[in-house]
Amino acid sequence: MRHRILHLMCVVTCVVVLVTAAFAQQAQQSHWATSDDKTAKFMIDMERKWAEGACANNGVVAELLAEDFQGTSTGGERYSKADELRDEKGPHSAHGCGLDDAKVRFFSLSSSSPSSSLGGEDVAILYGSEHAIGKDKTHPEAKVCQVWTDTWLKRDGKWQIIAAMDNKVDCK
Repeated sequence: MRHRILHLMCVVTCVVVLVTAAFAQQAQQSHWATSDDKTAKFMIDMERKWAEGACANNGVVAELLAEDFQGTSTGGERYSKADELRDEKGPHSAHGCGLDDAKVRFFSLSSSSPSSSLGGEDVAILYGSEHAIGKDKTHPEAKVCQVWTDTWLKRDGKWQIIAAMDNKVDCK
């Protein structure tokens, strides 16, 4: 009798683990954005404006970054939305700013099908790169390049960046 109870408990535990894993996998599906995805186009356009904002105040930061945004700079320092707003309104010595590329991957945290950007995605990760000349004040004519990963979150129907990680790289 005791052997049967242990066997039954083992079977029930295995079923619970398998069902939980299946639901977790289904609930966190992801996919790369297609070239005609309107949400991805919007995000890439906003990333372009943010990259160009190193050259001139274009007012993109207020709409782009969530209030609880946190970023990590190429030097490893943390920065907030307030820091970015202050930088945006400050003097700009850089020129030739631009976005080089960006790719969007959507994640669905619900059981909705991720077949389109209207279909239940809650999170997007953008992987990109950008450049500017004169961003490094010690070398005003040097081209500075960086790659970054930005995390977007959809809250109350609005997409905003909640986190950013920047990395300075050699320009190609």
